[in-house]
Amino acid sequence: MVHRLAIYDMDRTVTVTGTYTGFLIHVARRMAPWRLALFPGVILLMLAYVLKLVTRQRLKELNQALMIGFNVERAKLMPHVESYADKVMATNVRQGALAQIAHDRADGCRLVLATASYRLYVEPIARRLGFDAVIATDHLSQDLRYVRAKIAGENCYDTGKLRMIKGWMTAEAIDRAHAHIRAYSDHVSDAPMLEYADQPFAANPHRPLAKLAAERGWPRVDWS
Repeated sequence: MVHRLAIYDMDRTVTVTGTYTGFLIHVARRMAPWRLALFPGVILLMLAYVLKLVTRQRLKELNQALMIGFNVERAKLMPHVESYADKVMATNVRQGALAQIAHDRADGCRLVLATASYRLYVEPIARRLGFDAVIATDHLSQDLRYVRAKIAGENCYDTGKLRMIKGWMTAEAIDRAHAHIRAYSDHVSDAPMLEYADQPFAANPHRPLAKLAAERGWPRVDWS
């Protein structure tokens, strides 16, 4: 049996723009509008990341703590998570990506969304897009009453994303030797995932990935 997988990055691959900052603002505006006054702190933290003063993982944790809180009751948070997923679907999804997703589904692929974004809001988006599985960054309190601004395990990014894909395949009893993988991403940080695939695609690539794709002979697709 051959397992046919189509693995998609989310931000700027399936979506037009990133989703994380929009998620923070969306939730803050609805749950605690006063937190919007803290948004300059998010910008300062991003500068600290650029200067390598904080890790990418810590950046995400601190931004969430600022804009949403260190501990948020899940039952109060989830309606706003769902409304954010509706907003993404209405305003931030590439039509070309939707067409490719439909094509891969019709071609018998199992659809997997693999993203550094938080599972908390990725799963509602993936559900609306018709994906079969999600590989994403998890909160430490993923299944508990309160959502903590703390990441469990790895940020699903770069080589960490590939490790998480391999871990998911192991859990699903999918032998790489018996799998055919298509992979789509816009960003060079997903080079490990693309190299792992049988059919890698540079989707709406930024310049570094476009250059790497040309060197490796990976097809480029540009979705509107």
